[in-house]
Amino acid sequence: MHSHKFCEITPDILKLSKLCSQAATIDPELFTRYDVKRGLRDLSGKGVLVGLTEVSDVCATKMVDGVSVPAEGELFYRGYNVKDIIKGLPLDNHFGFEESTYLLLFGKLPTQEELQSFSALLAEYRSLPTGFVRDIIMKAPSQDMMNTLARSVLTLYSYDDRADDISIPNVLRQCLELISLFPLLSVYGYQAYKHYHDGASLFIHTPTPELSTAETILHILRPDSKYTPLEAKLLDTALILHMEHGGGNNSTFTTHLVSSSGTDTYSVIAASLGSLKGPKHGGANIKVVQMFEDMKAHLKDWTDEEEVSCYLANLLNKAAFDHAGLIYGMGHAVYSLSDPRATLFRTYVEQLSKEKGLEKEFALYALVERLAPEVIARERKIYKGVSPNVDFFSGFAYSMLDLPMELYTPIFAIARISGWSAHRLEELSYNGKIMRPAYKAVQDRRPYVPMNQR
Repeated sequence: MHSHKFCEITPDILKLSKLCSQAATIDPELFTRYDVKRGLRDLSGKGVLVGLTEVSDVCATKMVDGVSVPAEGELFYRGYNVKDIIKGLPLDNHFGFEESTYLLLFGKLPTQEELQSFSALLAEYRSLPTGFVRDIIMKAPSQDMMNTLARSVLTLYSYDDRADDISIPNVLRQCLELISLFPLLSVYGYQAYKHYHDGASLFIHTPTPELSTAETILHILRPDSKYTPLEAKLLDTALILHMEHGGGNNSTFTTHLVSSSGTDTYSVIAASLGSLKGPKHGGANIKVVQMFEDMKAHLKDWTDEEEVSCYLANLLNKAAFDHAGLIYGMGHAVYSLSDPRATLFRTYVEQLSKEKGLEKEFALYALVERLAPEVIARERKIYKGVSPNVDFFSGFAYSMLDLPMELYTPIFAIARISGWSAHRLEELSYNGKIMRPAYKAVQDRRPYVPMNQR
């Protein structure tokens, strides 16, 4: 047995970490000399082309006189504008997550009969193996639900007699099961954590087959299982807007990358979850909410434009909040003039702020939405426009829904598993080659030195 604690950073580790940092330092000039696209992006932020997809398209430019210029952002699922998909929902008051999942997986909008059959199939799969909640989710609950979710996904491998079968029918079956189970794995994991770590009452509500995915989340999360129609619709809209965003976002590229190795579905999705967990990706909306809480605590007048602008400038100059030099929720790797997801979500968020009596908070978000691009343009050298991204409003929306912050990123995963599934099936169907990008070695050659001469 080791005498030191498992999680302790010892003086030896600190000493070795300095050596590690020295060994990991690469001269930034070398990236320019060898034309290395850091982050697989060029200077303008445009991604390096590494593949083809029919699942979705992220558009932020248009051609004018043969020149590509910034344009209002648009997002397409299988060729359909997401704006039109969401606008079509109130016509018969159905929920859209299941419809959009069908579209992403099968390339067509479902008929009413097809949607009912598909929704019934998802409901049928929404049942965990016997003893899974007790033996897996209740054991060693983690304070981070993304780790709990990834652990549960990897454990499901052991319950699948065809876990390593990567034929399309079997992978589709696995993906549909995971799409159905993600709400349970996430919420049950949270309930276990709150019970064992915080002493809260333990609620494990059984899913109701006729409920949509959005309704299921609220039903199994809340002690009384009650929610308003607007709350369910807002969450459904959030799921639709988060479920897919092109093949190049970090977690979806991870899906393609790991799928190309020929490994099993559970390993692929666990890897994608690890990517999504990062604060630069799926965890960004948590930072937005924390930033606004800090802002509200330090501003004397939430409506004073000069005071708000000063705070935003302090953020950029690392003099406020977490001193990271970022205004969270502003800017995107692709979009410049606008993020269509933020634009579509904004209306629903404003409606719910009125229902919840939080108009003052929404007004502050709207003010930052307007001022932040001006402050960033003044304080930073930028190569394209800056606008609010979907994370800017989603955290505020989740807080109004009384969703715990621990579930913000898992809800992103509950949505994005649909997109990951479509991309995994696409990778297995059309590619067939393992991905192997190149890294140029820049370490000088050195002669080996015997131990007694070092």
